[in-house]
Amino acid sequence: MSEISKYTFENDEYKNAYRHTAAHILAQAVKRLFPDVKLAIGPAISDGFYYDFDAPEPFTPETLDAIEAEMRKICKEKLVLERFELSREDAVKFVTEKGELYKLELINELPEDSVISFYTQGDFTDMCAGPHIDSTARVKANALKLTSATGAYWRGDAKNKMLQRVYGTCFMSKAELDEHLRRIEEAKKRDHRKLGRELDLFAMYDEGPGFPFFFPKGMILRNELLNFWRSEHNKAGYEEISTPLILNEELWHRSGHWDHYKDNMYLTKIDEGDYAIKPMNCPGGMLAYKRRMWSYRDLPVRMAELGIVHRHELSGALHGLMRVRCFTQDDAHLYMTPDQIPSEIAGIIDLVDRVYKVFGFEYRVELSTRPEKFMGEAETWDEAEKILENVLMEKNVNYRINPGDGAFYGPKIDFHLVDCLGRTWQCATLQLDFQMPERFELEYIGSDGEKHRPVMIHRTVLGSLERFIGILTEHYAGAFPLWLAPVQVIVMPITDRTKEYAQSAADKLSDAGFRVQTDFRNEKIGYKIREAQMQKIPYMLILGDKEAESNQVTIRARAEGDIGTMILEDFIAKAKEELIPNVGSAT
Repeated sequence: MSEISKYTFENDEYKNAYRHTAAHILAQAVKRLFPDVKLAIGPAISDGFYYDFDAPEPFTPETLDAIEAEMRKICKEKLVLERFELSREDAVKFVTEKGELYKLELINELPEDSVISFYTQGDFTDMCAGPHIDSTARVKANALKLTSATGAYWRGDAKNKMLQRVYGTCFMSKAELDEHLRRIEEAKKRDHRKLGRELDLFAMYDEGPGFPFFFPKGMILRNELLNFWRSEHNKAGYEEISTPLILNEELWHRSGHWDHYKDNMYLTKIDEGDYAIKPMNCPGGMLAYKRRMWSYRDLPVRMAELGIVHRHELSGALHGLMRVRCFTQDDAHLYMTPDQIPSEIAGIIDLVDRVYKVFGFEYRVELSTRPEKFMGEAETWDEAEKILENVLMEKNVNYRINPGDGAFYGPKIDFHLVDCLGRTWQCATLQLDFQMPERFELEYIGSDGEKHRPVMIHRTVLGSLERFIGILTEHYAGAFPLWLAPVQVIVMPITDRTKEYAQSAADKLSDAGFRVQTDFRNEKIGYKIREAQMQKIPYMLILGDKEAESNQVTIRARAEGDIGTMILEDFIAKAKEELIPNVGSAT
């Protein structure tokens, strides 16, 4: 990396240090304005930073304006950041004298041999591991913005005190900040929760927090996605299975998921036995593999499942379809011989690429390696990581290493799709697993007539179906492409005299496979057009006396507006070109 780019946001380390410093400037500003407020934590995050405060009153928009003004002053004061270390005893004394009890709790949880470091800038000192940039002057005063304040439990635990979390963002120029804020405003317009209600697709209710409701139009969207998913998986050699929603608790101990997920699992008793509602599909998929003895000639076996799973998320983490407690995972589990691993990985990468291109998504790729708590032997992990890396290089895939973020049973490749606002969403994943086949004693008969362990790959393409629908809704701003649109064409007669012709046109469109709606209300045509536009229907057919006499239709497109008049059959042929071939009813 060049010396110039080293100190820009192209360098993630510098960007994080820059924003981490902005979080300290935020904390300093709050302490200047409200000396009695207690400090919690303040990290850099993907699009900015936040700091948690124990404050007697919630921060209002007016409070944020005052804090932001004070932050700008601190930037202009050009305060140098200086790091120093204290022994555990001196660190405890230091934070206790300042009354910073949250910092004291953090110190008490550190290992005995931990280095306890602090950073000072002017009249402000904070316990922090760093890193930071060298001066508050480097944070551009005109390129920072506090965006919101919300409640957040200390350490993310609902049993702890509710703190005030202040979010902010900062960039290296005002132009970059302005563009970011423009995207935030655009994201508000595209909020899938708002569009879901307006377009009558889906909603969440207090009676079922985290459990989404899908309405008829939303079910059309959902089913078209599933038709597409099944079509692509059939072509890629997958067979679909379904496994139970509730399985015995012992299974989750056997798989190792109990140690990692039990706090997020819903438990129940059946016939005096302990059971769990599944938080993932993997163990059931392995039981499906174990139903028979396989030959090496049968492998690879590709089992796909649209499995409904439940995970108990904290109420404060729930967010529309993006973070729910019940969702459908488009899982697949592949079982193979060791020599088949590279080709199966390559096939999954190709499948993800094909699917994402249909929606116009670009994506970024990460290779996540062995975490601190892992199952199995380190040598096996090293081998698995090398296999994944080799396939990525052979396919000329640009990727970055994400150290220590692998699943507890194996390294993984994650695909982060990029939407039209430049936001990234981790959806597809591919996890190479040598551990579960051992735990479940999976076998196949090799060419030598002996029993062998298969290698397993866990993978998703869409990830959570519900979350993917939320992403699509925001990506398209509710204006779905023709093949996904719940209503594809609406037919609107101008007068009662053309109702019969309009119904005939609607019938022909329906017979041709289109999802068609009619608007025979006694309203002005301009009103009907505005409503159809608000419902984001791709095509409006406007029929008056002239169209009825000539057996034609006047067409208005959602994006282009009026596009002229043509014979109905010609319109049908033209519209069919926009549909994805061989996808359910969209043919």
